[in-house]
Amino acid sequence: MFRFGLLTSGGDCQALNATMRGIAKTIYRNSKDKVEAYGFEDGYQGLIYGRYRKMKWGDFSGLLTLGGTILGTSRTPFKLLDAPEADGVEKVPAMVKTYRKLKLDCLFVLGGNGSTKTANRLREEGLNVIALPKTIDNDTWGTDMTFGFASAVDIATRCIDELHTTANSHRRVFVVEIMGHKVGWIPLYAGIAGGADVILIPEIPYDMDNVIDTIRRRDEAGGRFSIVVVAEGAISKEEAAMKKKEYKKKVAARVQPSVAYDIAEEISRRIDHEIRVAVPGHTQRGGEPSAQDRIFATQCGVEAARGALAGEFGYMIAQLNGKMARVPLEQVAGKLKYVDPNGELVQEAKLLGISFGDE
Repeated sequence: MFRFGLLTSGGDCQALNATMRGIAKTIYRNSKDKVEAYGFEDGYQGLIYGRYRKMKWGDFSGLLTLGGTILGTSRTPFKLLDAPEADGVEKVPAMVKTYRKLKLDCLFVLGGNGSTKTANRLREEGLNVIALPKTIDNDTWGTDMTFGFASAVDIATRCIDELHTTANSHRRVFVVEIMGHKVGWIPLYAGIAGGADVILIPEIPYDMDNVIDTIRRRDEAGGRFSIVVVAEGAISKEEAAMKKKEYKKKVAARVQPSVAYDIAEEISRRIDHEIRVAVPGHTQRGGEPSAQDRIFATQCGVEAARGALAGEFGYMIAQLNGKMARVPLEQVAGKLKYVDPNGELVQEAKLLGISFGDE
């Protein structure tokens, strides 16, 4: 008997179900032994409390195009992993106990950075674990791509696309807030794809004077509108120079809902344009996975299943230089993949005339 477990942890995204489908179909079709599959509900919480469902072949049918996760998900912060639950349950021992009770041969963890850190901890506890890189933010270290990213970029891009005509009609500046607290992959890609004039991301601190100059130059050239894409975690040069505690204090004291509103207010004070803020928010996590995500999620699932059937564990499935690969969990855990301010895509965008507020 080959027994495997599945869980989806952290924020949801569009290709989680497609990835689980890839894992399950590959195992069912290629295992020499009978197969038992267990789906843990609501992420690591299901593993902690033994909330699971025994799954069948048919449970994985029709998942390729279905967004979200049929197992549910939740966040179990790694920094609190050794702190007991509210009812006193010790998280790690409870997870190990559930794994042993079900006599699992492998646990597949679909999650981002925090989830992968926890997966590595379970590996250290002696469990057979394989992680798969899930996050719309594309910030998982050790892989060129994460599933969920392409779909989120498509949604954010469509949002920006739809603003061009209304912005032009009313001579407005639109400030569009795109997901990305610590890294700016989604706003970078969506901003370029959507024809933004300014893209502000956490990795490149901005100077508001440069943002204003970009908008004024467009006005002088005859442009009727401007699109300013702002990552949730965009930061000014002055803020970047602050000490961490000082910056956190400033953010906590913010009157506006987010930095995008602060930027919109500043533009309004300095330029004679109508200003509007657009926030696609969690729509970037929702809906059907894009074609690219369906393909990559399937590849991840197949590769993870193939490794498990070969008795190989303790790594994260990745794509490196266009090819599927395996990266040891201990090399991945706790690392973020940031946008390189000097990278090709940023430099190409600058040559095109897109401002990042730094010059």
